Amino acid sequence: MNLHIGEIVKSQREFYRSNKSLSLEFRLTNLKKLKSLIVSNMNLFHKAIYDDFAKSSYENELTEIIPIIEEIDIAIKKLRKWVRPKRVGTNILNFPAKSYIVPEPLGVCLIIGAWNFPYNLSLTPLVGAIAAGNTAILKPSELSKQTSALMTMLINENFDSNYLHVIEGGVDETTELLKHKFDKIFFTGSPQVGKIINMAAAKNLTNITLELGGKNPVIVHKDASLKISVKRMLWAKFTNSGQLCIAPDYILVHKEVKDKFLDCVVEELKKAKYSFKNNNYVKIINDRNFQRLVNLIDENKVFYGGKTNKTQRYIEPTILNNIDIDDAIMQEEIFGPLLPVLAYENIDEAFALIKNIEKPLAAYLYSNNKGIKKRFLSEIPFGSGGINDSVMQISNPNLPFGGVGNSGIGSYHGRYSFNCFSHFKSVLDKPVYFESNLKYYGYNKKKISLIKKLF
Repeated sequence: MNLHIGEIVKSQREFYRSNKSLSLEFRLTNLKKLKSLIVSNMNLFHKAIYDDFAKSSYENELTEIIPIIEEIDIAIKKLRKWVRPKRVGTNILNFPAKSYIVPEPLGVCLIIGAWNFPYNLSLTPLVGAIAAGNTAILKPSELSKQTSALMTMLINENFDSNYLHVIEGGVDETTELLKHKFDKIFFTGSPQVGKIINMAAAKNLTNITLELGGKNPVIVHKDASLKISVKRMLWAKFTNSGQLCIAPDYILVHKEVKDKFLDCVVEELKKAKYSFKNNNYVKIINDRNFQRLVNLIDENKVFYGGKTNKTQRYIEPTILNNIDIDDAIMQEEIFGPLLPVLAYENIDEAFALIKNIEKPLAAYLYSNNKGIKKRFLSEIPFGSGGINDSVMQISNPNLPFGGVGNSGIGSYHGRYSFNCFSHFKSVLDKPVYFESNLKYYGYNKKKISLIKKLF
């Protein structure tokens, strides 16, 4: 147990109240410092994640390091603009006056990272916290031990603990952290734990962002361009061995093209050659999750794959066919390299099935039909998504990333990360040389009529 948690929270609050973190130059200096630490220790970043997942340096750069560096670069480039007060129009009732919105940091932040992309899902929100002028405590996931230890070493040895600090640990440490008052809690993880975080935050009315998960549907309509569609969705599914919160979770394919779709799937999987030795596949994070996934494999419904190796925590990319909505694999988020396939007869049936499940973090449609695209966007609730592609929406920093309902609260990335860790003060700035008597006592019908017109 980190017995010094209370002291660190207290010291960060004192530091924040000193206004030192408010300075634009202070924020830019620390963003550049964080970038330098990542770039200069790249070999350590590669080694730690390989030890946790057997993730290759190529995969690490593609899915972890490059997105973080991009977030930092965008913040450095745009921060001067982001921090400026924004002028907005003033209504006639308040004339003469100026109106503007002023961004301010929230204060002392707690960021609880996730294990599946341990660098990205810990350091990307930290970039937002720094850019917005906050102090922050980072609690990485205890499941990815080596990456957690590396982030702890680099941050705690290079930043003052009263500004940025990493606390390692599991449930006990997280429970202790949640006993303290924070101005912002940012959590990435499961909906079950998200509810616990939400309850703890509610005691202090703490601002929260919850990046959770869910069963992300993929609709493959009969007019879809199957070969390119399959290529894109399988890459999205089996990146990180399916341990990706916005990965396709299940496929709804039109019955007229189901057989052809499955043929394309097998062809593409054979081309992709997912394996540790090809540096395009990773281990399941631990034995518990490995066994959970194995238990979801119905051997009678395996269409392709299904091989497992407990010692290596390896599960072959596995396609499950003729799945029913009541099957075990449809009762929870899979978060692994298993892909169930269901058939539908008409688009109304597919939409109805999706809407009977909790709102997903992501949803994807493969179709060239304009009418179906329009209906998909208007009728299906989801956090983020894609049409004729999967997962890649997360790579656009101009798009906010976040969930809805059971899949999350709030969003971040790019400008939205700055917004996530900021409060926007509304200000009416009025001169003293003129004052109307309209709002003051002495009301009559003529005054009220005029006020109505001015509104």
